[in-house]
Amino acid sequence: MVSFRKHVIIVIGSFLIAMGTNFFLVPHKVLDGGVIGIALIANYVFDLHIGFVIILCSIPMFIAAWILNREIFYNSLSGMLISSFIIDLLSPLQPGFLRFFAPHVILSAPLGGALIGAGLGFMLRNNASTGGTDLLAHFLAKYLPLNVGVIILLMDVVIIGFGGILLSGSTFMYSVLTIVAGGFTTGMLTQKRWFKKRRIK
Repeated sequence: MVSFRKHVIIVIGSFLIAMGTNFFLVPHKVLDGGVIGIALIANYVFDLHIGFVIILCSIPMFIAAWILNREIFYNSLSGMLISSFIIDLLSPLQPGFLRFFAPHVILSAPLGGALIGAGLGFMLRNNASTGGTDLLAHFLAKYLPLNVGVIILLMDVVIIGFGGILLSGSTFMYSVLTIVAGGFTTGMLTQKRWFKKRRIK
């Protein structure tokens, strides 16, 4: 089961993810990778709630996690549910935020990615996760001769590429900035932990 401390960490990380998504990406119709990217496409095209779509898209992956790896299931379920709820909770605050602080898309894209990456990195550093395409990549890596990170990157490119076709070429360009900023921030927050594990081995 997930401890109280881990729940606090998940809530903090979820607020960072929700802020990056609602206040920086959505106003400019910029995408992120993973399940959030899929949910953003659904929001831009069909006006569906982002958190709701994240939960729907995650159901097959969590069923697989329940069958194949219960530890990953428990470590990710709370993160997915809480982050989805907080993303939709903060959505109505967009107009108020933009009234005081509305940077150009060239700044919003990397800032949003950095906030999302910080939220994910903070969770990962403390053995929590939101699941998403990370779960799918974890399972695919067992059957494909590819690193988990490479699989995640390929899925992100496909998602923002598809979004770019549906929306615009500039969407794809700015979304690349989001993914790069998010990946860099997540990497910085998890680097020390990864290094310690490598040194122990």
